[in-house]
Amino acid sequence: MIKTSFKVRDVEFKNRVLVASGTFGYGDELRDLVDVTKLGGLITKSLSWKPRDGNPPQRIVETPSGMLNSIGLANIGVHQFIENKLPYLESLDTVVVANIAASSVDEYCDVLSVLNEKSGVDAFEINVSCPNVKEGGLSFGTDCDATALITRKLRALTEKPLIVKLTPNVTHISDFAKAVEEAGADAVSVINTLIGMAVDIKTRKPRLSTVTGGLSGPAIKPIALAKVYEVAQAIDIPILGIGGISSFEDAIEFLLVGASAVQIGTMNYVDPSASVKIAEGLRQYAEKNNLRDVGEFVGAIEATVEFSVLQSWL
Repeated sequence: MIKTSFKVRDVEFKNRVLVASGTFGYGDELRDLVDVTKLGGLITKSLSWKPRDGNPPQRIVETPSGMLNSIGLANIGVHQFIENKLPYLESLDTVVVANIAASSVDEYCDVLSVLNEKSGVDAFEINVSCPNVKEGGLSFGTDCDATALITRKLRALTEKPLIVKLTPNVTHISDFAKAVEEAGADAVSVINTLIGMAVDIKTRKPRLSTVTGGLSGPAIKPIALAKVYEVAQAIDIPILGIGGISSFEDAIEFLLVGASAVQIGTMNYVDPSASVKIAEGLRQYAEKNNLRDVGEFVGAIEATVEFSVLQSWL
């Protein structure tokens, strides 16, 4: 038997493949297309205190090897989630991670406090790529002190695993990873989307209503790998790698550079069962290579240049 499981804090994930927030709904939408119990974990669409309509259309644009989105964190709100979505999720034999998005530190705390009382929520992922309304709309995730503050506040409210999802739109993502580790995070998700833009040459207008949006898909995989590798040199807590993963081979690359697990995002739109197939591909590849544990891939890259040297070249 090949061991596929891993732990974050005291929660055990049955395998190292999860679905990324915002790409799999709340889990029940795809119940007829994929056996979600074969996932290592299911991360919900972002939840805020009140329902959010999000941004006006056009808010999704296809790009070469990827997609831009400007959904604007549209969601049903934490109370409707608890009433209408959580009963189904609670019945699943897999880890449920609630993703939280907010526009103030207090809102983060309020949403987590309500969810923390529910047995169907096993862990939390904190989306810090949100506009801080009290600071003129700047993203929490681009302010290292604000990111650490949110982490400390939330750490005091729960004993469940706390995962912070980091933005790559900063100079050194490792500084943010170290800050949240010191503030009490149990793991980090690396990376969130990159800022991108698309233009319609016929109308001479941006294709997104918000001008820019978040770029995801295979186009960002090389950047995501570099960011995971950077973070892995800086922290000891687990890393959940994200960014353009389309196959088990992609997933292995992320494990090799230091991710303990991976999240599948944009690929879910191409094939809703992709995550299950990738998890099985990891297991089979480990078996073919005579490994007892998929975890033996983690951090096993043979790099000849220390990251501190590499960083000086960038």
